[in-house]
Amino acid sequence: MTNLEKYDHIFMDVFGIDHAALGEAFTFKDVPAWDSVAHLSLISQLEDEFDIMFEAEDILHYGSYENGKKLLAKYGVEI
Repeated sequence: MTNLEKYDHIFMDVFGIDHAALGEAFTFKDVPAWDSVAHLSLISQLEDEFDIMFEAEDILHYGSYENGKKLLAKYGVEI
C-alpha cells in the first residue's frame, strides 16, 4: 500500500466517508464531522501509521486534507 493510500484510508476511516469525498474541499470548515474528537483521532492515526510525532502548532493548523499532505512532507513522509 502506498503512503497516499494509507493517508486516504485514515481519512475514510476517521470520517466514515468514501474516497470520492477527499480533495481540496475536504476541510474542517466544510466537514461537519470534523470536530475536536475526530481531529485528535486523525492526528493519532497518522502519527501511528507514519511513525511520526506532530508538533503542537502543526496539529492546530492541520485543517484540511490537502494541507495534511504538506505537513506530512515536513516530517519526511512522501505522499
